[in-house]
Amino acid sequence: MADGELKDLGPDPTLLIVDDDEPFLRRLAKAMEKRGFLTETADSVAAGKAIATARPPAYAVVDLRLEDGNGLDVVEVLREKRPDAKIVVLTGYGAIATAVAAVKIGATDYLSKPADANDVTAALLSDGEALPPPPENPMSADRVRWEHIQRVYEQCDRNVSETARRLNMHRRTLQRILAKRSPR
Repeated sequence: MADGELKDLGPDPTLLIVDDDEPFLRRLAKAMEKRGFLTETADSVAAGKAIATARPPAYAVVDLRLEDGNGLDVVEVLREKRPDAKIVVLTGYGAIATAVAAVKIGATDYLSKPADANDVTAALLSDGEALPPPPENPMSADRVRWEHIQRVYEQCDRNVSETARRLNMHRRTLQRILAKRSPR
């Protein structure tokens, strides 16, 4: 923990992390504590809203899709209770529509998983003046395509024919893609 890192955080280094992926939640909380944040974690929308209401933090990292609802509900409560909070929305299903919705609700930034603690810290502490540097390990184009197909497949309740129709692709082609392992 360098002195410069603590100064960058400002007078209130409180951070709320809301994610239902328990191992990721623990790792990120530990990494952010090493960077000088005072972290508090929640694994559901209900727990995140309760913490945001009782002790609104200066910083927050909220997963978009949680088991009991949408992380944007936590963002709304936090923005209401603490308008100056810096909020980063994380998601495994990055899409322009969800990014726009997150920013309209009050998020200051939006990151696609897998994001590491350096990416999250940079997003939380950015002033919004300059464009952020490109990611160290961006997802490959094949991986982005695969993630999109998986998301649509899940939204269609795992119905191959409906998914193929929505993606404007042949059903058999989609079945071959779904049978393969995810690209790196």
